[in-house]
Amino acid sequence: MSSPSSSISSSDAGSAPSTAPTTAPPSPKLRTRGTVLPSPFYPPSLARVEGLHSSTPLESFPLEYPPLPSTSKLPAESDPGSKGTPDAWIPRDDRLVRLTGKWPFNSEPSLPDLWDGGFLTPPSLHYVRNHGTVPQVSLAEAADWTLEISGLVERPCTLSLADLIDPTKFETVTLPVTLVCAGNRRKEQNVVAKSLGFSWGPAGLSTALWTGVYLADVLKYVRPRAEGLPGLAGYRRPEHVVFEGTEDLPNGKYGTSQRLRAARQKEKGMLLAWAMNGEALEPDHGFPLRLIVPGQIGGRSVKWLKRIVVSDVESQHHLHFHDNKVLPGTLTAEQARDQKEWWHDPRYIINDLNVNAAIARPAHDEKLVVPTDATATYPVGGYVYAGGGRRVTRVEVTLDDGASWQLCDISYPEDAYRSRAFEGRIWGRLDLTERDECFCWAMWRIELPIADLKAAKCIAVRGMDESLALMGKTMYWNPTGMMNNWWFRVAIHASTDPATGDDLLTFEHPTMPGLQPGGWMERLKESGQDPANPSFLVLAPEDGDAEAAKPAVPVKPALVMTKPGVDRKITMDELRAHNKESEPWFVVHGEVYDGTGFLKEHPGGAESITLVAGEDATEDFMAIHSVDAKLRLAEFHIGTLVAEPVGAMATSSVPARDATPDPVFLSKTRWKPAKLVSIERVNHDSRIYRFELEHKDQPLGLPVGQHVYARLKRKVTAAELPGEGELVQRAYTPVSRQGATGHIDLLIKVYFRTDSYPDGGKMTLGFEELEVGDSIELKGPLGSFEWLGQGRCRWRGEERSVSDVGMVCAGSGITPILQVLRGVVLDSEDSTTKVHVVNANRTEADILMRAELEALLAQAGTARFRQHLVLSQPPEDWAHSRGRIAKDHLVDHLPPPAEDALVLMCAPPALQDAMSAHLAELGWDVGRQVVIF
Repeated sequence: MSSPSSSISSSDAGSAPSTAPTTAPPSPKLRTRGTVLPSPFYPPSLARVEGLHSSTPLESFPLEYPPLPSTSKLPAESDPGSKGTPDAWIPRDDRLVRLTGKWPFNSEPSLPDLWDGGFLTPPSLHYVRNHGTVPQVSLAEAADWTLEISGLVERPCTLSLADLIDPTKFETVTLPVTLVCAGNRRKEQNVVAKSLGFSWGPAGLSTALWTGVYLADVLKYVRPRAEGLPGLAGYRRPEHVVFEGTEDLPNGKYGTSQRLRAARQKEKGMLLAWAMNGEALEPDHGFPLRLIVPGQIGGRSVKWLKRIVVSDVESQHHLHFHDNKVLPGTLTAEQARDQKEWWHDPRYIINDLNVNAAIARPAHDEKLVVPTDATATYPVGGYVYAGGGRRVTRVEVTLDDGASWQLCDISYPEDAYRSRAFEGRIWGRLDLTERDECFCWAMWRIELPIADLKAAKCIAVRGMDESLALMGKTMYWNPTGMMNNWWFRVAIHASTDPATGDDLLTFEHPTMPGLQPGGWMERLKESGQDPANPSFLVLAPEDGDAEAAKPAVPVKPALVMTKPGVDRKITMDELRAHNKESEPWFVVHGEVYDGTGFLKEHPGGAESITLVAGEDATEDFMAIHSVDAKLRLAEFHIGTLVAEPVGAMATSSVPARDATPDPVFLSKTRWKPAKLVSIERVNHDSRIYRFELEHKDQPLGLPVGQHVYARLKRKVTAAELPGEGELVQRAYTPVSRQGATGHIDLLIKVYFRTDSYPDGGKMTLGFEELEVGDSIELKGPLGSFEWLGQGRCRWRGEERSVSDVGMVCAGSGITPILQVLRGVVLDSEDSTTKVHVVNANRTEADILMRAELEALLAQAGTARFRQHLVLSQPPEDWAHSRGRIAKDHLVDHLPPPAEDALVLMCAPPALQDAMSAHLAELGWDVGRQVVIF
């Protein structure tokens, strides 16, 4: 069956330029019977940049409708943050928070900006989820845009955009819809344990009026039908509608699908849309045509739509299977990445959104002066939404960790469109008068006495929808980090303003989006507490003592590190017999653990376990491991150590110290003191600490690419008073040269205390407290990677040849990279191995060891050593990349995947996760070819 005739005249259709025009182009127009779109119908941001102006004014709306968002803050030029990327031509609002570096562009507004934007989100602040390069569609190409519809249909056809807009063919409709990313609030899950996704905050949602045609009408036109006869071979029944966009990704086009039965129902509201808020779609939002699926996760609303196929099977696109799933929480992220069968289980697919709510006011780090009026109140408020068209029926807040709840007022701006229908030349028909479905967020509000806020430690909110689905108190962590909807909690900190004497309340949200630091969850985790099980309590006064009624800090839950039913008694002799690398046993808090099963997968390498074999490792283990690792220790519990006379353990497990210094300094079996002899200030927050070894000719004994454990006792207590503080320990890679004797140099970036991090970095502040003459203790070496020289390395016990080494680092992550870089460049017997460094920092002053990097570059030459620097706050004359490290940097500045290539990476966890995902997309086998220090 032939397609409907195109409404674009031959004189209007132009050739499709390969790039967006730099001067005002001719204006192809979409002319249809009864519908007149603004001319040119072009994304407002691009029109503004190119000096184009609409000749058709936007129609006014009924006054009872929510106001359309202002366009006064549209970006006026291309995004400088995207400079050097394939998206450099796109104007973008600098208020958007980038979540994955420069490219691909994934962003959300700050929660205050989203809240201030109102019910309808300004398009420039609408969250963005892109998987690759945004298709660059010119005005002429948009006028010629076509949609191919094929598969199990009676009338396969190609529809032009003008065909879709023509009201004599299909009815134009407008619906208000809130789109929500399935990863909304994922940062909270990533703080608990790293998932496979990047860190969305709570503003991964936005609302717009979407204009288009019902998918149901288009399907009715093409008439889905079965092929063949039931019961016979080759019979195919139409069950799915598959959608495909035009963007090119490493694993093919982006596509997904819907059940045909749902797609045929107008009540589901699925649209083929060409406008948002009465204007052409912005490039980031699918210009010129996209799918809108109300009530479902944003990943189902395919952008830059080019193809629809009615099929007997669901979409076979890569990201239909390998994205937008909530896999069982019993899986780790690593298991989910390696075990592909989980991704093809239809039970775990996500379609409908779940009920979710967040607190927008008070904002993070907002400060409230407590008034003297005891009756004063504060308006607490935020958003709430549900999925599948279900209505939110209640929102409640608690100030006492769920012991009691208060109902909030809920406003439904979406209901304003139910009060009367509206028709317009641009909008078509906007009519919710006979619709019960709720596809938009609602707003909740409650006036709380400030006196009650002062007496509390936390505000928590939960929502419920009409199916009685209720947000939970506890988090369901899952490998993709999606659909996070436990209570949204804002911590309250009471203090006194030292300048005015006023009582202050400071509010702290759980996390900040992307790589931004801050939030009570990170603070709790860094202090050794479990952010997945917070307890915000207020101690009751005892015996009328008002001073005792003070807010309590979140309670640290009891850690259970033993396995139920294990009652074996293990003697000291039996423990000593397992003081070996092949079968290491160790002791923590009097319990014995067998580390054999964890040797290959331990992130610190097998040496991290074998160096404590046969010992009491309590002090080491508790100082360096996370809550997750401590809980997992129960898997390896085999028994309880039989008590021996006091001192027996220490005497037997620690080798006696000879008066004569060891041939090499480092020991795997005992901590050894090293005295601080000098401190070199590198910049505002980084120092090089030199510690002397036992004698001036003693080598350190550290293979290239491995690390040392350093531990020290803080000089201050938690209360900031002089005295012996807690023991802190972590692994470092020295920057002293290979072969240096008598000393070790440690480059330390100090994480000072801030409002967001009141405790600062415990270990690095411990270094900052040191004075010349003080001592720390060292142990090692440890690490699963070693550079052997002559183009060979050993990783996880396997030797391999390497011709190209990619290196990705940020900040002080340069230290292990530098050791391997020296090992390659300074190797007189290696003239072929190539290294490629991508080094990310905030400012130019933050580039550590830069002089040596430049010297190594000069020595090796650009044929063997390529270096690319990325700064998020560069000077005006900066010649390298600006913004954050992103996927395009890996494409442009690392070697391509190959059997004899490796990538070494040392960066903050969130950046490691993002880069690992990008490397996987580019074809790297992350498990075999990416070494994370």
